[in-house]
Parts: sequence; structure tokens; C-alpha cells
Amino acid sequence: MELKKVTEKAEYAVIERIYKESFPDNERAPMKLLKKRAGQGKADFLAVCDGGETVGMAYVVCYSDLAYLFYIAIDSPKRGMGYGTQTIAALLEMYRGKRFFLALEQLDKTAPNYEQRLKRHEFYSSCGLHDLPFKLKEGAVTFAAMGAHLSCGGSNNGDFTVQSEEYKALMNRYMGFVMSHLVDVRLIPYE
Repeated sequence: MELKKVTEKAEYAVIERIYKESFPDNERAPMKLLKKRAGQGKADFLAVCDGGETVGMAYVVCYSDLAYLFYIAIDSPKRGMGYGTQTIAALLEMYRGKRFFLALEQLDKTAPNYEQRLKRHEFYSSCGLHDLPFKLKEGAVTFAAMGAHLSCGGSNNGDFTVQSEEYKALMNRYMGFVMSHLVDVRLIPYE
């Protein structure tokens, strides 16, 4: 299994299908924007490949020593085969030395998909990610956050956080001046 930067039109077609099947409309950014920002060097658009076959995708936005995993998805016929775990391990290796974090649905026991949310949280925990002391508000959706800080020596220091100003700077750089003033993005500390 390997991660490779997406560059070809045929790769984008497979990635787009996986992306659209994996995320609800309200959590998906337009594919055109994702490709544009990756082309500008503001994000890494990655294909998860096994023997030349694209089995998943990941999208990571970087700024300073932050690596924010916007999206990760494994093609539905390939789920349950270990690709998700391998992908997280490969991402943690790729972004070694950075504070790596992601957003996920909050563990709300009243949510109709609570069991799915719990399984997703347990999956990321099993991959070495820890709960972070804040939520991420992105537009109309508020997410929980998990992350890991891998030192250059390889140890995982789960005792890290992201400051509100850093997150805002990351998102401002990614979204651009106009969009960053139109979309509400911020950290919300847990009380």
C-alpha cells in the first residue's frame, strides 16, 4: 500500500467517486476547489494505492507544523480489509514531525448514527490518535477533533493542542481572503 499525489485526470475520476460516496453533501467541499488548492500547493491530494489500484483517498492541508486531515475514505468494496489503518499509519509517517489532526462527528448519544460515530472514534484511537481539547466549527457543522504529534524520533506525544490563531491562519491560507471572511471557521474549547 502506498500514498501518491493525485495528478492525472483518470485518478481524479476514481477519487471523486470515492469522495462523493463517502461524505454527505454538507461535509463535502466542491471537488473543483479541492483540486485547485492542491494545485496551488496548499494541500496534498493523495490516492491510496495497492498494486496500482486506487483503493482510497486522503486530503491533507498543511501550514507551518500543522497537518490537518480534511478527508480520508476507502472505496466501499475495500473497507474492512485494513486499508484505513494502513493509510493512517502511512499519513502519520508522511507528516512525521508535524502536529497531525482531523475532524470527526461528535459523540452525540442522541444522533441517529451514534454507533457509527463511536466506531469511527474507536478506529482513530486504535490508530494512535487522541481526543483534542476543542471542537472545530466549519460553516454550519461542528466537529470533534483528534490528533497526534509525532516527533522526528517516532514517539507519539498526544499532549499537544492547536491554538485558535494557528487554526485560523491555516484555514485563511487554505480558503483565501474572500472565502475566509464568508465561512465561519474557528476552534471552540470544551468547557
